[in-house]
Parts: sequence; structure tokens; C-alpha cells
Amino acid sequence: MAPSAVFLEPDNMLTPKEKNKLRKPVVEKMRRDRINSSIEQLKLLLEKEFQRHQPNSKLEKADILEMTVSYLKQQSQLQMKRSFHKSSQFDFREGYSRCLQEAFYFLSLHKVRTETQTKLLSHFQK
Repeated sequence: MAPSAVFLEPDNMLTPKEKNKLRKPVVEKMRRDRINSSIEQLKLLLEKEFQRHQPNSKLEKADILEMTVSYLKQQSQLQMKRSFHKSSQFDFREGYSRCLQEAFYFLSLHKVRTETQTKLLSHFQK
């Protein structure tokens, strides 16, 4: 095969438009490589989840992205439910404590201690 002579113009001889035209495919390939790498990382991170939904199937990139979005939505909903539950428990405990304080205050205002007051205070302390 005969060598072919390709004459490339030095960079300073190219116009900015020509430089961009030469650079564009390289930049585009780098962008696609980053996307593919990120999709592959998602696939590895959520591999168990994917196997649960679609065992023994080759996933397309779109499948990986859709399943990742679905998984993240589920996790977000679970987290909101947990935080709401914790918040409810905290509110209940805080309310209960406030109620106890008020009851102790009210019962302590009366100098005469009846058997009912004593039992009630004993019960609250448990």
C-alpha cells in the first residue's frame, strides 16, 4: 500500500470555525464516554435492584436510567415516610411531656394530697 501524504495545516493557519469543526467530534466522543461511564456506574450500583426486576436480561441504557429514576423515587418516598413517622413520635412525646408537666403543676398547687393525687402522680412517673 502506498503511503498517502496528508498535509495538515498548522493550528495557526486554521480559522476558529475550522478549529471547532475539528474539535467537535473529539469533544462529542468525550461527552458520550462520560455518559456511558456514568450509566455503567449506575448499573453496578443498582445491580441487585435490576436483577430483582429483570433477571437474566440485558439492560439497555434507557432501561438503566428508567429503573434508576424509579428506585430513587421509591427511596425518596420511604425516607419521607420515615421522617414523618419520626416527627409524629417526637410530637407525641413532646406533647405527652408537656401534659405531664401541666398535670404535676396543677396537682402540686393543692396542698392537700389525696390518695387519688398520689396514685396519679405515681402512675405518671412510671
